[in-house]
Amino acid sequence: MTGSLWISFWIVAALVLVGVYLSWTAGRLDRLHSRIDAARAALDAQLLRRASVAQELATAGVLDPAASIVLYQAAHAARQAEEEQREVAESELSQALRAVFADSAQATAVREAPGGEESLGELDQAVRRVPMARRFHNDAVRAARAVRRHRVVRWFRLAGHAPFPMAFEMDDEPPTAVADRPGH
Repeated sequence: MTGSLWISFWIVAALVLVGVYLSWTAGRLDRLHSRIDAARAALDAQLLRRASVAQELATAGVLDPAASIVLYQAAHAARQAEEEQREVAESELSQALRAVFADSAQATAVREAPGGEESLGELDQAVRRVPMARRFHNDAVRAARAVRRHRVVRWFRLAGHAPFPMAFEMDDEPPTAVADRPGH
């Protein structure tokens, strides 16, 4: 082979390698965005479940009237919140749950009602799953952000028109009186 043929061969080989790398990186970024979408759907489902259980408890007639109103309004606001207000509404529901169940008398009243132990168990599961779902979502966001920060991704616009992934930040600390059930 002549010198110019070798140079052409190496240029083509380099371009193929760069193309494979760019394609692999774009595919990885696409998979990360899909993972974010799936994690966000799971988070939304857990948040909806938590709000639904809270609304059921608020309307069951086992809490005192003031606690029922506070819990119902916070759960309703969380379910109806627009996307830009969702984190605040969900945090307010967490605060309402902690406020209502700060006094173990409320948890005792629910527990003593027919089906109350099951209701508290369902609430306990719902409030415990939210932080896990949020953690999975935020981990996926962190991974996608790390890839999107690479120069090659920015220079070649490998993210396309996908919006920059945002973490979901909220107060998700569970109420302690709900978790402190006998036999739990």
